[in-house]
Amino acid sequence: MPSTAVLLSQAFNGLALGSLLALVSSGLTIILGTLGVLNFAHGALFAVGAYTAFVMMQATHSFVLALLGGCAIMLIIGFAMERLIIRHFYARPDEDQILVTYGIGMVLVEGLRSWFGGNSQRVPVPSWGTGATKLGFLVYPTYRLQLIGIIAALLVGLYLVLYRTSVGLVVRAGIENAGMVGILGIDVRRTFLFVFAVGIVAVGLAGMLYAPVVAVTPDMGASFMVQSFVVIVLGGLGSFPGAIVGGLIAGEIISLTSAFNSAYSEVMLYGLMALVLVARPQGLFGTEGRV
Repeated sequence: MPSTAVLLSQAFNGLALGSLLALVSSGLTIILGTLGVLNFAHGALFAVGAYTAFVMMQATHSFVLALLGGCAIMLIIGFAMERLIIRHFYARPDEDQILVTYGIGMVLVEGLRSWFGGNSQRVPVPSWGTGATKLGFLVYPTYRLQLIGIIAALLVGLYLVLYRTSVGLVVRAGIENAGMVGILGIDVRRTFLFVFAVGIVAVGLAGMLYAPVVAVTPDMGASFMVQSFVVIVLGGLGSFPGAIVGGLIAGEIISLTSAFNSAYSEVMLYGLMALVLVARPQGLFGTEGRV
């Protein structure tokens, strides 16, 4: 039986992992809910974000500048992907979308492997995040605490964009009925481009923020892609609050189960997903009848 200190530490690890999953899943659920695109390149784009942070840190020696430059690069990647490839698949069957995005993901991962090699890379923890913080009941890495706060601020900002601006209104309307948005005279293609780019920036930024915590490898996004799909099933398709709550639940399940037996952490997550699908097929915050 794990000690209380171990359980508390794992609970904080779950909060950090859950917030990261929430950020990744928020981008995925916006793209899937609005555009109806099953983006199986999401995990590869997470790794691209991490490597972008690695390259930008070497160039600028500033983590903040690396994040800003990395976001600009991810925005360009998002624009290019949508304009050159994704927009041709909006009306195509789901299996076509899966194949093309999975193919894009493979190209990105193998491109990273070819350019940086198979060895892992390290992104140093920023100077303002080094060391540990004493919380009274345990000592916890400072950067991981800051990571929770940074992602929380980003999610609040994304929430304000989606729910407090006219652009967000169009996006949420597109999630519910993209055809009606087009009938109202709104430039749906431009909205789709914006939505896709925001989703790509979100997952890339998650990779950048996570890079100082783990070794950066081309395959590091694979588990996050699978877990993020589980999160949007838990929270509900197209639901931004659902992505946040689902991410936090998933993070805590994985971390707390690992304190007892790490082999069952994924099993518990998928078990919960199965229970939710049986009891509430639309997810915790989803709308019944969503496709």
